[in-house]
Amino acid sequence: MANLKEIRNRISSISSTMQITSAMKMVSAAKLKKAQDAITAMRPYADKLTELLQGLSASLEGDGGSKFAESRPVNKVLLVSITSNRGLCGAFNSNIIKQSNNLVADKYAGKQVDFVTIGKKGNDILGKKNTIVANHSGVYDDLTFDNVAVIADFLMDQFASGSYDKIELVYNKFKNAATQIVMTEQFLPISVEGDAPVASDYIFEPSKAEIVEQLIPKSLKTQLYKAIRDSFASEHGARMTAMHKATDNAGELKNELTLTYNKARQAAITNEILEIVGGAEALNN
Repeated sequence: MANLKEIRNRISSISSTMQITSAMKMVSAAKLKKAQDAITAMRPYADKLTELLQGLSASLEGDGGSKFAESRPVNKVLLVSITSNRGLCGAFNSNIIKQSNNLVADKYAGKQVDFVTIGKKGNDILGKKNTIVANHSGVYDDLTFDNVAVIADFLMDQFASGSYDKIELVYNKFKNAATQIVMTEQFLPISVEGDAPVASDYIFEPSKAEIVEQLIPKSLKTQLYKAIRDSFASEHGARMTAMHKATDNAGELKNELTLTYNKARQAAITNEILEIVGGAEALNN
């Protein structure tokens, strides 16, 4: 059994850890509320924009003349891996890294697969064995639509120039504070097939084709922004849950150590009493 001083030091250390994890939990909870409101408000707009684009595209002949809808044999793939800049958020980052590696090993085995990373954690791990074309971890410093649009423009240029035949997003979709769903979502080429055709009594200015051509870049930028917003909210939810569990575990460990300390202290007191009684008996004899 450890001596009393060692147990006291461990209890003090765990108490300090509990204060840190509890504070991180509260900070993440505050940030989660704002991030959750942002993604909840954005989803209806993004879904409606996608629905409108599919409806218009379905009524056009062919691919609507868009270079972003061109389907080519897939030889070169670009994966956009969206992680976080910081850790201490459970399996949030490891799930994305694992999914990205699985895509390279299974779905795109034998093909050239490169990465665009958003988040330092993914960049550090994936960069060890894969080619990182670009890292945009700084977008979290000022997460706005305009800053994300720059990344989307880069991805669209890579596809339009023929550098890559397919681009996919890998990110965590926010469901609630305790649940994040790993998503693999096709970014380019876009799918222009829809089940909801546009009403025939609409008048289009200047034309359906030109409207679709303008909507596609807007839709792609919105899709990427939604994915990053989803990941941002998921990160804070995962960190809040992880810190909550860490605080609970630290509390249980502290209680166990306190019980052990009390037992050791009682044993030490009992030994001292026995020594005193034994000494007194020896003097009497």
